[in-house]
Amino acid sequence: MAVAFYDNKLEIADILNFSFAELHELLCSPDIIDGASVRDFEADIRDWTGAQHAIAVNNATDGLMIALAAAGIGPGDEVIVPCYSFFATASSVVHVGAMPVFVDIDPQTYALDIDKIQRAITQRTKAIMPVHLFSQMADMPKLTKLAHEHGLLVVEDSAEAMGMYQYDQHAGTIGDIGVFSFFPTKTLGALGDAGMIITQNVSLAEKCRAIANLRDGQAHAGHFRILSRMDDWQAIVLRQRLNRLDGTIGARNANARRLTQLLSLVKGVQTPVFVDKGYGSSAVYYVYLIEAERRDELAAYLARHHVAAETYYPLALHLQPVFRQLGYVEGDFPHAERASKRALGLPMHPELKEPDVQEIARLIGAFYGDNP
Repeated sequence: MAVAFYDNKLEIADILNFSFAELHELLCSPDIIDGASVRDFEADIRDWTGAQHAIAVNNATDGLMIALAAAGIGPGDEVIVPCYSFFATASSVVHVGAMPVFVDIDPQTYALDIDKIQRAITQRTKAIMPVHLFSQMADMPKLTKLAHEHGLLVVEDSAEAMGMYQYDQHAGTIGDIGVFSFFPTKTLGALGDAGMIITQNVSLAEKCRAIANLRDGQAHAGHFRILSRMDDWQAIVLRQRLNRLDGTIGARNANARRLTQLLSLVKGVQTPVFVDKGYGSSAVYYVYLIEAERRDELAAYLARHHVAAETYYPLALHLQPVFRQLGYVEGDFPHAERASKRALGLPMHPELKEPDVQEIARLIGAFYGDNP
């Protein structure tokens, strides 16, 4: 039995059938980039998240760069980031001319360890960039309190956090500015690249839109400029998928609970831990991440049995060759380094069925000599 890491064929077929007339009309129109459908989708995101402003962009990496630039971050500035994340978290800081300063992660949530941020703050620190990874948010009440005490901006890398809340506030709306990714495998995914910046700050919103849309006669914020706009056909698909998002999240979480139930019987595997700090956090399983002994051997074994899995992230950011000049060495951030050697993402999507879940667990149990 083959189990794909991600599959959305049934939903997309239904969406395309439902949206065929709208898509056909769009393709016959010159208004196919950053047009009316994009404006409608921005309004939908404002309604869904409670953000006052939403700016559609081509992808989340662009969104992070634009958000940083709009916040006035550039050469000579430092931004505190986790050393365990997708590469764009740190590269976006470099692209605006600033320097990433790495901090270790909490070993259960994989988010920034708030208690370790204090020692990383210098006179050049301008912002903290928490990343909400896999299934839950960083501890935003604690982080924003620290940021406010030091006069720092909070830029939320919410690329994976669609549908996540704390204190009834959606991810991306708690800090000064946030960014979503709509990469196809995300909880809310497009059919290609797409992203969104959200903020409650009108000045930041205006600067973001100015930076992302290079039109004649338009004022630009700062010196960083990038052309980054969403295609209307992506907006049409995303609007349809947003209407189904509650069901999508429910199906993902149900599959996650079932995997945890089965894999809890397997020695050698650590299943995800949701940390409820008492302020109404919600879990959304974009990625179902286990930590596993002999992780790479397990991944190869699953692949031989036609079950796809992905390593997250095989080399922590502070050890990436491009950041070698910053002076970090192996051993500086033990939690991130341990995760990079043990973490494995298993198939997780709404179209995952019970036989698929059982097959994943059966194979992992067989690998370790257990039978869930």
